[in-house]
Amino acid sequence: MTRSDDSTEDPEGTQHPAQPGTGAPHAHGTVGLPPLPPAATTAGSLLDTLRLAVVMLDTSGRVLLWSPLAEEMLGWAGEHIVGRRVGTLLATGARPAPRGSRRLAAVPSPGPTERILEELLRSGSWDGVLWLRHRDGHCVQVEARASMLVDGDGRQFVLASVAETSRIRTLEHDLAALDPLFDSSPLGVAIFDTDLRYIRVNDALTRMNGVPREQTLGRRVEEVVHKDAAEELATLQRHVLATGRAVIDVVVPGPASGWRSVSYHRLEDGAGRVLGISCTVMDVTERQHSAAKIERARRRLALLNDVGSRLADLLDVRRIAEQLAQTVVPRFSDYSGVILHANVPDGGELPGAPYGDTTEMRQLGIGAIKEGPLVERMLGLGKVIQVDRASIFGAVLHTGRPALVQSPRELRETITTYPGDPKVQAAVDLGIHSLIVAPLLARGIVLGLLVVSRAGGREPFDAEDLALAMELADRSAAALDNARLYIREREGALMLQRSLLPQSVPEPPGVELAFRYVPGSSGAAAGGDWFDVIPLAGGRVALVVGDVIGHGLRAAATMGRLRTAVRTLAAMEMAPEELLRRVDDLGDDLAGDTAEGWTATCVYAVYDPSTRRLTVARAGHPPPVLVVPGTDRADDVRLMDIPAGVPLGVGGVEFESVELDVPDRGVLVLYTDGLIEARDEDIDVGLERLRAVLARRPPHSLETTCDDLLATLAHGREPDDVALLVARLGGLPEGSTAAWTFAAEPSAVRRARGLVRDTLARWELRELTDVTVLLVSELVTNSLRYAHGPIGVRIVRGTSLLVEVSDPLPDPPRERSAGAEDEGGRGLQLVARASRRWGTRHGPLGKTVWFELTLPVPA
Repeated sequence: MTRSDDSTEDPEGTQHPAQPGTGAPHAHGTVGLPPLPPAATTAGSLLDTLRLAVVMLDTSGRVLLWSPLAEEMLGWAGEHIVGRRVGTLLATGARPAPRGSRRLAAVPSPGPTERILEELLRSGSWDGVLWLRHRDGHCVQVEARASMLVDGDGRQFVLASVAETSRIRTLEHDLAALDPLFDSSPLGVAIFDTDLRYIRVNDALTRMNGVPREQTLGRRVEEVVHKDAAEELATLQRHVLATGRAVIDVVVPGPASGWRSVSYHRLEDGAGRVLGISCTVMDVTERQHSAAKIERARRRLALLNDVGSRLADLLDVRRIAEQLAQTVVPRFSDYSGVILHANVPDGGELPGAPYGDTTEMRQLGIGAIKEGPLVERMLGLGKVIQVDRASIFGAVLHTGRPALVQSPRELRETITTYPGDPKVQAAVDLGIHSLIVAPLLARGIVLGLLVVSRAGGREPFDAEDLALAMELADRSAAALDNARLYIREREGALMLQRSLLPQSVPEPPGVELAFRYVPGSSGAAAGGDWFDVIPLAGGRVALVVGDVIGHGLRAAATMGRLRTAVRTLAAMEMAPEELLRRVDDLGDDLAGDTAEGWTATCVYAVYDPSTRRLTVARAGHPPPVLVVPGTDRADDVRLMDIPAGVPLGVGGVEFESVELDVPDRGVLVLYTDGLIEARDEDIDVGLERLRAVLARRPPHSLETTCDDLLATLAHGREPDDVALLVARLGGLPEGSTAAWTFAAEPSAVRRARGLVRDTLARWELRELTDVTVLLVSELVTNSLRYAHGPIGVRIVRGTSLLVEVSDPLPDPPRERSAGAEDEGGRGLQLVARASRRWGTRHGPLGKTVWFELTLPVPA
């Protein structure tokens, strides 16, 4: 501050002596007082906002002290004002000086100053609004507070505080707007000091907390709010106070099961000094309840979707029951059980008669949050259950309407009719207090029950839970019924397929056989895979493996017709490639409905044990494998190089066969693609796996070989059928075959009769000599008459006596009806009547007419 000098110049430039009693001269400081320390540079406080100036006057109104803020407010320096009467600054009764004037105008009347001084002398204080002149000439409205004081010497002086009215009004307006907003806000608002104690709260917050204002102020949050949220809130407050990082919309528990959203931010003044923290609280109970409902609905939809996705690919009743029971625990219930009518798992008919006390039910799916004897007693997987009609379960079975038990009391009333039932007692011991029994309805018929229960402190089921349980039951019942129908169809297809497959295979001489048929997994219907062993004339045997593309009854039926066609054509002694061509030509007729097209693969092999010759042709089928017995080395496992051809039903491509000699006791392996195919795996990998198994373990036992091959099925293989046929190819016993070739001359008939007679005598088959010689004579005579080329005769002793007569004439003989007077034309009639069976086949050099005679029964 500036105190008066001994002489001063007023604003008009006049020198004046210093007033007595005002102290030593000092132009810009205090007089008679020790020096003040430097002013603090703190900014941003309320005083900085008001800009409060301090002025000291004597009792005559002369300025003794003039603060720097007064100089800043009015533009006059202390040396220009100190010692002058303050009335020179008052603008009362005079027009303001022109803006820009550097001198104060005289005040016409000192009345206002005198009245103020009189008031001060009388009452000791005065306050009011004044207009003061600024050095620039304009007027400044101020609000002043003045007090009459007495110093240590008994002298009176006036100390005045002056602030611009505009600043005061601005602050008043701010406070006027802030206070009602604070007090009338529907949000709870609180201010905490740096010790995190309440220093101000509004009415909304006191109502939320249920604590009066007087019991809130001065306390910490731990002493006021709900105990479940106190520790969390205190931690948040300390974090915000320490870091300055605001926390927004933190949801914490409130009183009366409510919820509160709390936000904190740190309070600082303009200089950055921490004053405390502010808090805003919102009651979000309804929002939380709405969010909980939405989340509950989302979880229910997720559960429905999860159950649907888990059951969608299942076609097994037991797996569906297991998945349903396990999926709802613990997301929906603590314990669950799926109880079905005993006919449902095996594809039986839907229950027709009403459920009775003796109706057999089965527990096929269970789910539990824990394991133990009590759970096993209550939920026994696979147990047979008989439901009492008077029970809650019997009522649901009979009415098809669900039942809801929501309290332990209702549960006790429900189970009082079963005082000795161990399952009921186990449920009580497990603490079950709420139960839903939902019917599994399919096409209006109850298949069984879905039973879910809750225990412990979990909320009981309500009406919404009952609706969800019914939705789960309806979806699951549809899946169970589809699986039941699928099982029926699959069992029918498998039954048809098995009936069409060989029930037993013949035992041709020189050939040892083993076979397997494995239906597809439960994810696929019965397929069209088949195998067959067809005895042919002369001890020869046809080995067939095929695969109709597709699954189900249609594929099985098509397979049966194709197998019949192959057997029929095989009896006509056709070459393998010709047989496949004929089957391909007949395919559309054999396959029935061809609207969707049909294809089948097949491999057909004919083995003659008398010559150890094997002829093979295939139609798009995987290549056969031939295991050649080794001597000093391991067995040689070969994939037979046979033209692949195209599948039957494609048409337009000729089939080719390959003929080869098979070493004695060589093993031929025929199979369908289900043995070697797997998802995401090239078929060559499966073929190599097949070769590796056969090379690693030589096929000494064909049955063991079949088991070994099936044991190597890839885990990721397609759920397809597998047909497997393994044959060890040997020869006939020594001396079982005799063959001759005759020139086309009359003596051929005589010579053939004599050689056949001698051979049968050596084989001790004299009972067949006459008929065999007669028939051979007839056939050789026919060849001699029409063929005009070499004539071959071969007889083979196997399970029957085979006689073959060959000639180069390709045309087959025709059986004629000879008249009573005709000398010829009876040869083939004689062969047909005297033999067990006969036929004709074509070969590379002509034709062969053959017949078989039944061997005599040994004595």
